[in-house]
Amino acid sequence: MTDNHPAILPFEDRHRDGVTALWRAVFGYPADYNEPGFVIDAKVARDRLFWVAEAGGVESGLVVGTIMAGYDGHRGWIYSLAVHPDQRGRRLGTRLLDRALAELKALGCVKVNLQILESNETVRRFYEANGFTVEPRLSMGRRLD
Repeated sequence: MTDNHPAILPFEDRHRDGVTALWRAVFGYPADYNEPGFVIDAKVARDRLFWVAEAGGVESGLVVGTIMAGYDGHRGWIYSLAVHPDQRGRRLGTRLLDRALAELKALGCVKVNLQILESNETVRRFYEANGFTVEPRLSMGRRLD
């Protein structure tokens, strides 16, 4: 992959296979509830805060990055920021993040949150370089099945 400026576009169904392949490569998805097809379907049914970075020209379908955002009217969230390993170090992650943050701001969002694994220092440094700070919060979760 040599495209230095992939286009950042709203997700379209033609990107589905590329997104699935990228997420499996980057995130692994060990749990059934994180199966990419389910995540994609749930996201596009709710809103359109989902973008891809497409390399190789217009409508190539070659997905090299993704980001999803959420907004509940109070806070924004960043999810599933993924960049293909061959595209890292070229500011693609920052471009994707900037797109999502601009869209959230346009909706009236004034604060954005995200979660990362505490052990993932590389991702932590990326977000800190993009203005995020660690906050004294405890993340909790509960399965609803």
